[in-house]
Amino acid sequence: MSYPPEPWELHGQLHASAFLVPLDRLTDGAPLDLPPGCRLVRLGGRAVVGTAWVVYEPTGVLDYRELMATVLVRRGWRILPTIVRIWVDSEESRDGGRALWGIPKELAGFDVAGGRFAAADDTGPIAAGTVRAVATTPFALPLSFRIVQWLHGRAKVSPVRSRARLALSRARFDAEPAGPLAFLTGRRPLVTVTMRDFRMRFGG
Repeated sequence: MSYPPEPWELHGQLHASAFLVPLDRLTDGAPLDLPPGCRLVRLGGRAVVGTAWVVYEPTGVLDYRELMATVLVRRGWRILPTIVRIWVDSEESRDGGRALWGIPKELAGFDVAGGRFAAADDTGPIAAGTVRAVATTPFALPLSFRIVQWLHGRAKVSPVRSRARLALSRARFDAEPAGPLAFLTGRRPLVTVTMRDFRMRFGG
């Protein structure tokens, strides 16, 4: 096995942004392949899309960089995120994410410097962005949630437990118009939250 067993203890920095995207632009005329029993959360003909730039640091079980895009879905009475596109620069993270939790990780290269981020794969640029924190909590706060993914033909719900100093941030997200996140081209985030120096336990 080329990856650590779950749960993964991860440390680092995370910058998450939320967008509202028209359904026809998100799906490009084709239905999303959501986990069984899940329905897309719709707000006036739009979907809630989240993006995150993440830098996982060497003090955790793995160190790598990541860009993901999620949508909110409803499963019974729960509202959960599901990851629809995600890239990492670690084969261990890619293989473990797919095998353990059904996360569709792909490989990409990253350029990270301070609050600037960029990602590209073999086909070309994916996205770039900038993030600047403007107000940070003076102490760490707990944050727990669950994600849902396809795994072996069923819905796999996985817990995520973390603790971090939270910050409201200003961000710009520039999706490549011809890339896999083209549905975000020209869109500004509604809100961006930074998790500074997070400590996270992913999976159970």
